[in-house]
Amino acid sequence: MAKLLSDINLFPNSGLEGIGKLGRPGPEPITLFADFISGVVALLTVIAVIWAVFSIITGAISIISSGGDKQALESARKKITNGIIGLVVVIAALFIIEIVAYFLGINGILNIAKLLCKPLGTCP
Repeated sequence: MAKLLSDINLFPNSGLEGIGKLGRPGPEPITLFADFISGVVALLTVIAVIWAVFSIITGAISIISSGGDKQALESARKKITNGIIGLVVVIAALFIIEIVAYFLGINGILNIAKLLCKPLGTCP
């Protein structure tokens, strides 16, 4: 029986794969995007929380050391208020990011456990 030209398998069964990193199978682009956003948000969250706690502590120290000075006391109260408002904004931003990611269909965008397991080598 003669083989027709259309019967010859020109491509592998798994499809064509390029040479190099672009042709290798790996994580989906949306997973890479979610991991990137998760890392950026985690870093910015840590920085914001450290700033807020530092602001609250310096405000408390300023209240203690104000010595009855009304202007120093008011400045210290503003520091503490700004620190608390900063914490509330950071927590609200985390919730908003999670809600937006849910509606866009990006699951696990703020997966902190996944971020922590990579450096520790405990990822499944």
